[in-house]
Amino acid sequence: MPQLTLSVTQRRLLAALALALVAGVLLVRQHGGGAAATPLQVAPVRPRTTPHPAARPIVVDVVGAVREPGLYHLADGARVADAVARAGGLARRADRSAVNLAARVVDGQQVVVAARGSPGAAPAAGAGAAAPGAPVSLSAASVEQLDTLPGIGPVTAEKIIAFRQEHGPFTSVEGLDAIPGIGPARLAQLKGLVVP
Repeated sequence: MPQLTLSVTQRRLLAALALALVAGVLLVRQHGGGAAATPLQVAPVRPRTTPHPAARPIVVDVVGAVREPGLYHLADGARVADAVARAGGLARRADRSAVNLAARVVDGQQVVVAARGSPGAAPAAGAGAAAPGAPVSLSAASVEQLDTLPGIGPVTAEKIIAFRQEHGPFTSVEGLDAIPGIGPARLAQLKGLVVP
């Protein structure tokens, strides 16, 4: 039987191949080659949630001085301007200053757009501001007008407007008690300065 002789280069090549083969076998055993590794690889359980809860539609009732009053489906996070636009926009008789188009709407809300001259509507443009010392109408005042009252800042003024948009015009000054941040002391401070 003839004897096979290998050169130094060939021996080194065979040694490198043998080392690579051993390393490959070890890697396969360590990383999932064996049956015991499978049960250890458990994917985390993720709760099933809607990726964007804001995508859920809400329903609002748009009434008053709009072209097409009715119920409208809007995206969660929509504003009064979106509701009014879905209702065909403001009617000619609408009092634009009596509605805060930037306020957010919530599911089940009634958006009331007052007509000029109706109870709860702000004075029409050009009619001038309220006379100095005249009480401020809670049902018609703008944020700026409410902000002039003692203890009522812009944030509370926005809350008053949002409250009247959701619940309709104020029927009494005591109705302010339902607004967070206004309590009996603040009501006493506002006596004579505001009217429903």
